[in-house]
Amino acid sequence: MNIIKLNTIAIMATVIAVAVAGCGKNAKEEGVGERAGAALDSAAESTADAAKTTGKKIKEVTGQAVEKTGEVIEKAGAAVEKSGEGMQK
Repeated sequence: MNIIKLNTIAIMATVIAVAVAGCGKNAKEEGVGERAGAALDSAAESTADAAKTTGKKIKEVTGQAVEKTGEVIEKAGAAVEKSGEGMQK
């Protein structure tokens, strides 16, 4: 046999051995990839929850800022009106 055929047979045998060994595992045991995937899912869920909470707080604070700005503008308008009345006298 030439070397190319021998290498091909060796590679095929290795692939088959790895495939058979992988199929024989107990399905109840979690592998490294499954644990990592579960951790990523948990992290994504936590991040989504934090983003929702942050969004609610931003909306709340923005609403308060708009209210305060409106109050300040009303006071400034009243002061300008009073000043204008004083100039008319």
